[in-house]
Amino acid sequence: MKNDLLNLRDIFAYFLVAAAGVLIQLIIGTLAQDWFAITYIQSLTAGYAVAFVAGFFLTKIFAFNTKNKTKSKREMIKFALVAALSFCITVYGSDALFRLSLTLVGQYKIMIPFSIKLVDINKLFSQLTCMGISFISNYILHKKFTFQDTGFYDRLKSLLSK
Repeated sequence: MKNDLLNLRDIFAYFLVAAAGVLIQLIIGTLAQDWFAITYIQSLTAGYAVAFVAGFFLTKIFAFNTKNKTKSKREMIKFALVAALSFCITVYGSDALFRLSLTLVGQYKIMIPFSIKLVDINKLFSQLTCMGISFISNYILHKKFTFQDTGFYDRLKSLLSK
């Protein structure tokens, strides 16, 4: 019996979709923090919000090949629940790991060669680490919960209509 959780095609497609989300988060978060007087958490949140919208459609269409439009509403609700967990891992986990790194190893920044951009290595390492953890949890949850008929949506709908 084939293990559909470890389907290499799905993992590779999901990795490409997640890579697009990582790029969106890094670009939006970096630009937001450089251009506006916002905190690290606020920049992570801005990047995550933009990547969330793109992520649903890319994940649905390309990663798990579920083009059935009749289930989009339920998949979006389940996707949002998984995204809430991912948001906590990515945003609050990154912030906690960033602060821990400052305490344990101190501040590290490097200048990108031939530019004026100073990169905060502590923040970058923290964000990429937590994005990796989020990638693993998201893949499993989307594969086994979001894009599967689990009965969860129907139970939630009946509970809310009471």
